Amino acid sequence: MTISQTDMANAIRALSMDAVQAANSGHPGMPMGMADVATVLFTKHLRYDPTWPEWPNRDRFILSAGHGSMLLYSLLHLTGYENPTMDDIKNFRQLHHPCAGHPEFGELPGIEMTTGPLGQGLASSVGFALAERLSQARMGDIIDHHTYVICGDGCLMEGISHEAISMAGHWQLGKMIVLWDDNKICIDGSTSATVSDDQMARFTASGWHVQAINGHDMTEIDAAIEAAKNDDRPSMIACRTTIGYGAPTKQGTSGVHGAPLGDTEIAAARKMLNWPHAPFVIPEDILAVWRDAGSRSKGLAEKWKTAFDGLDEAIKADFTRRLNKDLPANFDAAIEAFKKDLVENPVKVATRKASEMALGIINPILQETIGGSADLTGSNNTKTKDQDPITADDFSGRYMYYGVREFGMSAVMNGLALHGEYIPYGGTFMVFTDYCRSAIRLSALMGQRVIYVMTHDSIGLGEDGPTHQPVEHLMSLRVMPNLATYRPADAVETAEAWACALQDKTRPSVLALTRQGLEPVRLTHSRENLVAKGGYELRPADGSAKVTIIATGSEVELAVKARETLQEGGIPTRVVSMPCTDIFDEQSEDYKAEILGDAAINVSIEAGSTFGWERYVGRDGIIIGMNSFGASAPANELYENFGITAEAIVTAVKNKL
Repeated sequence: MTISQTDMANAIRALSMDAVQAANSGHPGMPMGMADVATVLFTKHLRYDPTWPEWPNRDRFILSAGHGSMLLYSLLHLTGYENPTMDDIKNFRQLHHPCAGHPEFGELPGIEMTTGPLGQGLASSVGFALAERLSQARMGDIIDHHTYVICGDGCLMEGISHEAISMAGHWQLGKMIVLWDDNKICIDGSTSATVSDDQMARFTASGWHVQAINGHDMTEIDAAIEAAKNDDRPSMIACRTTIGYGAPTKQGTSGVHGAPLGDTEIAAARKMLNWPHAPFVIPEDILAVWRDAGSRSKGLAEKWKTAFDGLDEAIKADFTRRLNKDLPANFDAAIEAFKKDLVENPVKVATRKASEMALGIINPILQETIGGSADLTGSNNTKTKDQDPITADDFSGRYMYYGVREFGMSAVMNGLALHGEYIPYGGTFMVFTDYCRSAIRLSALMGQRVIYVMTHDSIGLGEDGPTHQPVEHLMSLRVMPNLATYRPADAVETAEAWACALQDKTRPSVLALTRQGLEPVRLTHSRENLVAKGGYELRPADGSAKVTIIATGSEVELAVKARETLQEGGIPTRVVSMPCTDIFDEQSEDYKAEILGDAAINVSIEAGSTFGWERYVGRDGIIIGMNSFGASAPANELYENFGITAEAIVTAVKNKL
């Protein structure tokens, strides 16, 4: 019996509806509707090798509509990846099993990124496609692959899709191909209730190559993907599909979107699809054809490995180092020398400027850094002299002008990092971490080394007023798991924070930097990276400490001034700089106890929300900070107005005593 592509697609449909039914939870509609498109893609176009999932030149496939995760799990199993096993699929959405409700990066080989928050897979795919262009500009045709995306109506409703589509068209990322599941159904019912956009015109207006096809016609699907591959523009293929295809009474309705079909409907679907097999059973002849399709690029992968082995040794070594996320051997020495020079020649600068100074040392050494800003380059100080802009005509540069697209920038950086060989960093104002937050969360969830340069970090930015003055942002970022938020106090701490962020292979970092100039507070050179402890004693008390002042960023110099006054008044006082509470909390109990000390009075000062500081100063401690929004005025007036001053510390301590 000849196995047709329809038979192969029906294997996806069967696994999807069976797994969702077994879990009594999930989304069978999209996998059943897009099974034909996915079958053509994975059997005829997508280049991958299940025996070498990390093949650097593989095509990337991103399931932006991550709720349809059973489509991806089915494909990985059918094409011959070691995992997921059939047992994994039977345990879809169950604790400690890899087939999670939405695809999670790191759980299974073949999952390129965590998806589920709609639109982000599409936007991060721009980063994947951009990384391919960057690598080809640097290494030639040894890197030459496509990025394929399956997205749904929901992805295209999300605002981030506008940013992503615009960026991909502007940079002419011709190897990015989006397959839109055009089924006209969302959770609430027909999309006609919520959207009437002409998506074809929208993509066309952004410079995309656009096609519309029957998403259940294998010949049309094949021809459309081939045409997309042969066009120099990014491509969108509108695949008109029926959601839940094969479920006779529920297909084409919102009822099949996010709920099990039920035993009766599944039995009827088996009849309609001519699939008379028991749940989770894939006939050997169908599985064999799928496995053949999965192995069809193995020769290409081997040929690529031979070509890579023939490259110059230095090129190979550097590429391998970057894939391993290692830093160059001379990195530590360069940071050490830079720190020493800063101590010997102290400067009063804003930490945003100190960040630029540090990048001036870092970027020439780390050729894999890709900088950028969301239309605030001159304010974020993210561009160094050795960085040329990346353009549609020249991908050899290392700096991205992202435009006013904070969320899109952050998602693109995730794609750049996930591609493997780049360290992306991008800037905007600290207050706009609100716009970036969902992408920052995915960075943290996936453990990606993405560095967010967030300047204008407090009321210290001054006259732009409360809309631009972050208050709650620092604490809200600190509570996010697997994210390191640094707020350095001077140029030395800023350099150390950059070193920490770059050396950390398993999480993203936020650098919260000032607009206003700060006095240097690190007056002696330390070979040790003190920021790497999260918090440390900056100034000891003269005598047995009665007061410990804990401060971050721009308020450290206020703490130092307050200490001087208190010491002069006979009150022994020490100062702790706490540039990163996230890292401090990871230190040993002994170290934390040593740094926090046992003084009678503990004080914290930070020009941000007071929430959470009781963890460090105790319930009876003094917490100086913001409990309201800011105001529009010069920075020094704002600090006086809100009582965030050295004098306020002194007064509070004396009143407490």
